[in-house]
Amino acid sequence: LALSSLSNTLAVNNSGRWWGIINVASSTNLLTDSKNVQLVLDPSLQLLSRKQRKLIRQNPGILHSVSSGLQTAIKECKWQFRNRRWNCPTSQGPNIFGKIVNRGCRETAFIFAITSAGVTHSVARSCSEGSIESCTCDYRRRGPGGPDWHWGGCSDNIDFGRLFGREFVDSSEKGRDLRFLMNLHNNEAGRMTVFSEMRQECKCHGMSGSCTVRTCWMRLPTFRAVGDVLKDRFDGASRVIYGNKGSNRASRVELHHLEPENPAHKPPSPHDLVYFEKSPNFCTYSGKTGTAGTAGRFCNSSSPGLDGCELLCCGRGYRTRTERVTERCNCTFHWCCHVSCLNCTNTQVLHECL
Repeated sequence: LALSSLSNTLAVNNSGRWWGIINVASSTNLLTDSKNVQLVLDPSLQLLSRKQRKLIRQNPGILHSVSSGLQTAIKECKWQFRNRRWNCPTSQGPNIFGKIVNRGCRETAFIFAITSAGVTHSVARSCSEGSIESCTCDYRRRGPGGPDWHWGGCSDNIDFGRLFGREFVDSSEKGRDLRFLMNLHNNEAGRMTVFSEMRQECKCHGMSGSCTVRTCWMRLPTFRAVGDVLKDRFDGASRVIYGNKGSNRASRVELHHLEPENPAHKPPSPHDLVYFEKSPNFCTYSGKTGTAGTAGRFCNSSSPGLDGCELLCCGRGYRTRTERVTERCNCTFHWCCHVSCLNCTNTQVLHECL
């Protein structure tokens, strides 16, 4: 794969710092994949940790999978929050999500969960596609499965994806404070969502199209399904505090843990997203918090929901304008082989937050 196709591809070390792959040579920051393609890291940005570099060298071909997974996660984040005041804004540079990743709010929790899920999902899929030299399909499911089906085929390697994701994404988290525990928890929640949404897929065998016996394997969910689940967990996220049992007999894991802020609430499960501080006001621009505000955002004047002009514009009102849009229409396929279309011009009414 040429370096030009990797230009501006993003990856994350999930401590809030981002690194980029660029097509500018550097003699000191080179990684080489299985085809001896030099992947150049920008020395001016926060680089991969030593452990992350080691993991990439040990798994030729995996860097492309990591980058692809993160790009998918970014797109999914933008889709899930497209109608919210915080719409998962990104920018070019080392901190693609901005200052929000250094906070402890719900939005931070979602970013960590979705990016962790993206890496796990992409790596697990790449294993079954043969894109990574150190892993293959998950062939452990073999033999009898049920009365009219058996295990076979190529199952997506979710176990390798989860293990690599945990080693790669979590390796940059340091310390034992509340932010550390929150980030690790949300990283794992993202990975567990991919795992729990795995589904059985089967192929029929038999004479004349009958289905006398089926061969089945485990298939990854679509990433949209992962995003939908994580978005639901964002809405029901648990606010937590730092727990310390204060006992010399407690293990290291038990000693430092998360507890619900409200003692009447049950402790968060491994699938839940957690946060510890209130979200900033996303209505107006703030350089301190890194929020862009909703001025200039398009809204739906007839919707009472979050995408409606009243809520999205935070009560400031909105302006309405019309716009003429020309699109291809009435397309016809001609044998063989081209498509002819007409140009149709329509007038759209747009509402823009003040």
